[in-house]
Amino acid sequence: MSGRLRRAVAAEGLVAAAATPSLTGVDPGLKRDEILAYFVETFDLYERLFDCLADERAWFTKAIPLRHPLIFYFGHTAAFFVNKLIAAGLIDRRVDPVVEAMVAIGVDEMSWDDLDERNYAWPSVGEIRAYRARVRALVAGFIETMPLALPIDWDSPAWAILMGVEHERIHLETSSVLIRQLPLAWVTPQPHWPVCPMRRRDLSSVPSNRLIAVGGCDLVLGKRDQTYGWDNEYGARRVRVAPFEAARMLVSNAEYLAFVRAGGYRDANWWTDEGWAWRGFTKAVMPTFWVGDPHDADGLRLRLMTEEVAMPWDWPVEVNQLEASAFCRWKAAQTGRPVQLPSEAEYMVLRGYGSDSAAPANINLERWASACPVDHFGQGDFFDIVGNVWQWTNTAIDGYDGFKVHPLYDDFSTPTFDGKHNLIKGGSWISTGNEAIASSRYAFRRHFFQHAGFRYLVSSYREPDVINPYETDALVSQYADFHYGPEYFSVANFPRTLAEIAIGLCPDGGRALDIGCAVGRASLELARHFAHVDGVDYSARFIDVALQLVAKGRFRYAVPVEGELVDYREARLEALDLGTEQAARVDFSQGDALNLKEKYQGYDFVLAANLIDRLREPAAFLRDIGRRMKSGGVLMLTSPYTWLAEFTPKENWLGGVRENGEALTSHHALRRLLDGDFVEIAPARDIPFVIRETARKHQHSVAQLTTWRRR
Repeated sequence: MSGRLRRAVAAEGLVAAAATPSLTGVDPGLKRDEILAYFVETFDLYERLFDCLADERAWFTKAIPLRHPLIFYFGHTAAFFVNKLIAAGLIDRRVDPVVEAMVAIGVDEMSWDDLDERNYAWPSVGEIRAYRARVRALVAGFIETMPLALPIDWDSPAWAILMGVEHERIHLETSSVLIRQLPLAWVTPQPHWPVCPMRRRDLSSVPSNRLIAVGGCDLVLGKRDQTYGWDNEYGARRVRVAPFEAARMLVSNAEYLAFVRAGGYRDANWWTDEGWAWRGFTKAVMPTFWVGDPHDADGLRLRLMTEEVAMPWDWPVEVNQLEASAFCRWKAAQTGRPVQLPSEAEYMVLRGYGSDSAAPANINLERWASACPVDHFGQGDFFDIVGNVWQWTNTAIDGYDGFKVHPLYDDFSTPTFDGKHNLIKGGSWISTGNEAIASSRYAFRRHFFQHAGFRYLVSSYREPDVINPYETDALVSQYADFHYGPEYFSVANFPRTLAEIAIGLCPDGGRALDIGCAVGRASLELARHFAHVDGVDYSARFIDVALQLVAKGRFRYAVPVEGELVDYREARLEALDLGTEQAARVDFSQGDALNLKEKYQGYDFVLAANLIDRLREPAAFLRDIGRRMKSGGVLMLTSPYTWLAEFTPKENWLGGVRENGEALTSHHALRRLLDGDFVEIAPARDIPFVIRETARKHQHSVAQLTTWRRR
């Protein structure tokens, strides 16, 4: 490793993290050095977090049921670099395909996560450390040689690197929350993760909160600074914010204790239906990180990341959004005023009252590895507008006007645009990089825990409920209509047609794989006959549609008519004679056709519909799929053979080229490629399909269908 890669790390005490780099500059060489140093610091910092694990069980036991164990996340952030560089076509070889398949997906409590421990034989800690070292060398070498022009934009190779770095900084924080939820005996304090020594143990010594008047204004939300941003930060939204009053400080443990003592966790009046259901399920009687008897204030303790301390009553209370909202309703009843959490726009107005970047704050690992007193860091008229703990809002995240999905990470934002994920703002003590800037937009499910608390407002503004009744993502809606919508120009439904042909080829049924299943119609149709079907697609957005259909039996979407006009439609499984019996036989999951997990094995039938001409290495996929099938199993391929360099490098095209001066068709190439493991069992045939774009524009295509039996 070159000298410029080395960064001094203090033997004791927290070392502040570097700021996220600017995308602009005048010297590409200096910017390359800055990005390299930022990557190395991030990689080192993440590994130092895991010094806090003192027991082997801490690596391999789930801290909470809906998250993987920490060994997954230790490998996941490294694999992310490899997966994104491959997806971007910037590298062509994996570091460890097995590890990268195992730790690619499953980081949030989304419904497509496969969290069944039986599917995982986790590598050892030593194996993941060795893997991380190989990834470090790969990425560092790539940074040193990648093309770099300024300013950096979405299409720059440097963008993929910064995406990986900022992704790992997110997991620095989320992994610290998981460590905080492990048994205390499995973790150990570290001098380089010091806890704030300042805390008031006497309730009477905690300063009282008070409200400060804040003037209204017209505001434009959206990213303006020249740093890396996630796709949900871009675009714009104009908002008129009316005057309001805001609490000077975050709500402290002491202030929240009054709600607990008043029976707040026993009174359904203060809770939404969702919140009361959560409280009933968890049997919560006080905040999750409080330890002891809530009736014995002197004996209460607070669980930190690696230790418990006597309750610091002047630190911010850390709760989920449901608890914060319940407190506000209780407070409103006590005061007779409209107390509530801030909206995103109201928080951004507050940010203007304490936005001086030079103002001290408990953020970016500049102070401690814990929260601190709520009256310690003054920022303008308030305390902790930025830092200490994240602040819950009433705003369910969605995209600004002009929102576009980044093609390298299509499932970063859109799965959260469901009305169930609320924004947190301001950052916490461990928020670094993009998390620590004003334009960051992170959202979690309302019952989820981060290092998050809240401040309340007195405001007349009411955030509209986001119920997202109709999907408006153009590609998702297009595929929903292609799979579940009406037939156009008397052309039969394509996924249903393929399933009918498959059933005729496999009279005994068995196990089926629908790889590249999109929004799932063929998988469900196959389940009429096959005992088990795995529906797998690379796009989390598509898998989410399939899962909503399975869970609810219907899915609403909007299709364009012309210009800004749309029609609203609903796909209903019942109307297609696809009910719970078929749904119960299908497992939908997100996966990479070029790097499938080992669990996908033993199939009697595999369908790859219109997939091969959208893969980077179609030959590699076809060589791999045979070993996942039983002898005698049937492989069905369809493709219009629209080979495009943007999906498949020309040297990887199976056909549509001249070889030694002679035309090589894709069908001929398939015969040659599959000959060793398969025999073609029927003549190739054409299957037409129509995809609706607008009321008067449709794609009418023809796919060639070929069928092959495993030798």
